[in-house]
Amino acid sequence: QVQLVESGGGLVQPGGSLRLSCTLSGNIFSTYIMGWYRQPPGNPRELVATIAFTKATNYADSVTGRFTISRDNSKSTVFLEMNSLTLEDTAVYYCHARNRYTGGQYWGQGTQVTVST
Repeated sequence: QVQLVESGGGLVQPGGSLRLSCTLSGNIFSTYIMGWYRQPPGNPRELVATIAFTKATNYADSVTGRFTISRDNSKSTVFLEMNSLTLEDTAVYYCHARNRYTGGQYWGQGTQVTVST
């Protein structure tokens, strides 16, 4: 059973930084394309960034240049480094894993990121 455990959310002022982490257990990390999604209050869930086992990355336009996704394959962990945070970045952030062979998908429990003065 694949499990994703997230950490690193919290409260930060505009212009600040946070780093999210997500560790996968229960399967082979290299078989998964990892990603981060977010759901702002009153809005649908949206893609933030993805990273393949090869470390090829993809970003939403709204976070390009401010957020960096990375993965440590030896620790089965994906990270999201968030800089220059704005009020619009406030959301619940979800870790996502998609098996590149079967298409099976898994979600983390979500971690709250609040950007506020």
